[in-house]
Amino acid sequence: MERIGAVLIDIDGVLTVSWKPLPGTVAAMERLRDAGLPLALVTNTTSRTRASIAEKLVGEGFPVCADDILTAPAVTAAHLREHHPGARCLLINTGDVRDDLAGVTLVDEDPDVVVLGGAGDAFTYAALNRAFRHVQRGARLVAMHRSMYWRTGAGLDLDTGAFLLGLERAARVEAEITGKPAASFFATALAHLGVPASHALMVGDDIESDVLAAQRAGLTGVLVRTGKYLPETHRAADGTPDHVIDSFADLPALLERPGA
Repeated sequence: MERIGAVLIDIDGVLTVSWKPLPGTVAAMERLRDAGLPLALVTNTTSRTRASIAEKLVGEGFPVCADDILTAPAVTAAHLREHHPGARCLLINTGDVRDDLAGVTLVDEDPDVVVLGGAGDAFTYAALNRAFRHVQRGARLVAMHRSMYWRTGAGLDLDTGAFLLGLERAARVEAEITGKPAASFFATALAHLGVPASHALMVGDDIESDVLAAQRAGLTGVLVRTGKYLPETHRAADGTPDHVIDSFADLPALLERPGA
């Protein structure tokens, strides 16, 4: 794939599951680094800051740093600063990502914007009902992503999208989405790498949010059969990935394959 000049990589389900490396992924990333290929780790993970993610991945052997990582919270902060400057924001999120929300005013009462991060213990009935009431009163609704579930060491767990759909329907609003699959998320990553979409490749385990969304943004899409990948989801998808491989470990061979 001679025209590919940069690679965007999802983390959870592609490189790791429950932050433990999948077989062969560290070695594969080392091969990409040795080839001098620019990389960006693009993730909807909302439980950790960029610095915390980098520290965890380095501890598992991945050759990365915080500057390589683009998270949904960091992109959300940029979105809020641009589209809702000075807004008072109520954040509902499992995990502390305040360090990645620079320039955002976080409040507990009377918000102008309700921001949903990642699902987990913070997504209680009381918290979601509180968000519902604020949105009913006119607060804007921003969500870091629409992912319905993700893969953990114990299996698939529900994610934000499962709750967001009900909140949108009950409040009769549509949330502003900042993370994948938003086109602006991919545009931010491409700008960071300094490459056009036609020269970039996205690797993910979510066929809709990672792969097909990237293809709609002009990137080459590669689906891996790890993480949240399910054959039935693949068959029912609205489009076809450019490439499907068993694991991220197989990516270097795909990139080296003539005419791939």
